[in-house]
Amino acid sequence: MKKTLLALTGVLIIMAGCQDEKPADTTAVDVPQATDLENAIDVAPIKEEQVTNTDTFVDSGQNAQNALNWSGVYEGKLPCADCAGIDTTLTLNEDGTYSLVELYEGKAGDPIKSGGKFTWNKSGNVVTLVDESGPNQYFVGENILMKLDMNGEKATGDLASRYNLKKMP
Repeated sequence: MKKTLLALTGVLIIMAGCQDEKPADTTAVDVPQATDLENAIDVAPIKEEQVTNTDTFVDSGQNAQNALNWSGVYEGKLPCADCAGIDTTLTLNEDGTYSLVELYEGKAGDPIKSGGKFTWNKSGNVVTLVDESGPNQYFVGENILMKLDMNGEKATGDLASRYNLKKMP
């Protein structure tokens, strides 16, 4: 009997501790209105001014062709299927002409030199060397040219950086 009474007392204590307490009654507080504050303090109304700055507009026509300093000499070693690499120097001139020098490492012979005109794609971010055979497109980035494949796609994967030519100072 003592055990039952003790267990019953324990349950009552636990249940009493779990009861929800009602929140205390809240009282309303008068919040001053903005008009009351303006009358109490001598405040001049704030006028909104809309400032338009032409420097903040983004030119949707910006691209590598008209926004980057792309003309100059680019150098790098491009991958080669049957040699150690192709030391490549490509010069893009502002008048739309180029000169290309390629030296196949580990192969006999003089560097291959060519030149001619290049064109920009419609988006203004890829140049095509008009007078070259084979893949002759380069994506123009900030101080870099990325050689594109036959389909005009950038190389992907671990070897992608090997298709980059860096602009020389």
